[in-house]
Amino acid sequence: MRRTMRWWWAATVLPLVLAVTVTGSRADGGAPTPVSVPAVARLWPVGVRPPVLRGWEPPASVYGPGHRGVDLGTAAGEPVRAVATGRVSYAGRVAGRGVVSVELAGTELRTTYEPVAATVRKGEEVAAGQVVGVVEEAGAHCWAAAVCVHWGLLRGEVYLDPLLLLPPWLSNRGPSRLLPVLGLPLPQG
Repeated sequence: MRRTMRWWWAATVLPLVLAVTVTGSRADGGAPTPVSVPAVARLWPVGVRPPVLRGWEPPASVYGPGHRGVDLGTAAGEPVRAVATGRVSYAGRVAGRGVVSVELAGTELRTTYEPVAATVRKGEEVAAGQVVGVVEEAGAHCWAAAVCVHWGLLRGEVYLDPLLLLPPWLSNRGPSRLLPVLGLPLPQG
């Protein structure tokens, strides 16, 4: 009985604990620290389930190599939506690219989207799913054949993986479920 309980705990509870605890990369170059990220997103910033063209690769130092967000495949002109309720903390241009940054309500988290032509202004309250801009065509970030949106996440000066904002049912990280196949005959025994 005790062995079964340990197995159940290790197979069920431990992965849930590990799923919400990650390490963040500090912008000031300090050592990565474990952090938790609430799954507050209600949708993807672009599309329904866009392809992740490049994942999150935390840098070891403030100017070190890495990727401080994820690149989501999309098309120029597509709407970019706020993944959760919050307040726009920046909407403008940085290094020639449009950037929108939203402080998520009830958290210390801030998401960024670029390259985006903003349709919102600094200080504006946004709801989950509200359009905050449209994708600009900027070939410098993604390779020439692709258009993408760079989606970032920060808590203070710590970069985090924005995919952790997505609940399992939305990010496809949840358990597999077998559904019945209707309209097919049952196999003969």
